Amino acid sequence: MQLRFLGHACFQLTRDHVSLIFDPFLSDNPFQIAQPDDIHCNYVLVSHGHSDHLGDTVTIAKSNGATVISTAEIAHLCSEQGCATHAMHLGGKHAFEFGYVRLTLAFHGAGVPGGHACGFIVKFHGKTFYFAGDTGLFGDMALLGRLESIDYALLPIGDNYTMGPDDAVEAVGMLKPGKSFPCIIIPGLSLLSHRMHSKKRSNSVSPSLWKS
Repeated sequence: MQLRFLGHACFQLTRDHVSLIFDPFLSDNPFQIAQPDDIHCNYVLVSHGHSDHLGDTVTIAKSNGATVISTAEIAHLCSEQGCATHAMHLGGKHAFEFGYVRLTLAFHGAGVPGGHACGFIVKFHGKTFYFAGDTGLFGDMALLGRLESIDYALLPIGDNYTMGPDDAVEAVGMLKPGKSFPCIIIPGLSLLSHRMHSKKRSNSVSPSLWKS
């Protein structure tokens, strides 16, 4: 199993012939870690409609024949542009070939009229990942930690538009993941990873490429 960090909030999760990508903001990312043509995947998971998360979803989904998994509003938007989609809503869970996806609450703007932002809990070949999107800290993260035994939490630390570092530390305490990966990166990442590990007993990892 491989988890790749592709900048901002974009992660790609791969095992054998199945690959998922989260919030593929690539071509307009100033760090230019990857381009849409570099991505080969089966599923694109989109947390909301802001351009730095929806990003290159349509291009990647159409070029790979991949299925977009998101809220009904985002799925409809992508379907109108020729993508295969699977629409879900907050609190829903659905089985896929790799395991299942559960849509979770996320507290921030949706980026589309009438829609909701979301996070994802993904059971992928026996391991459980929580992708938080751009959310602020919320108390029901503790409920997520009770409902699911989370192996890996992918948490924003950018502050201003998302949780900041201090709130991310609190989130780790509620979620109780085996490992945590910060995203929406800020300076001082190595120090933050140490804080998330030492204060909340979760093994925080500076994201780039991780294999299990």
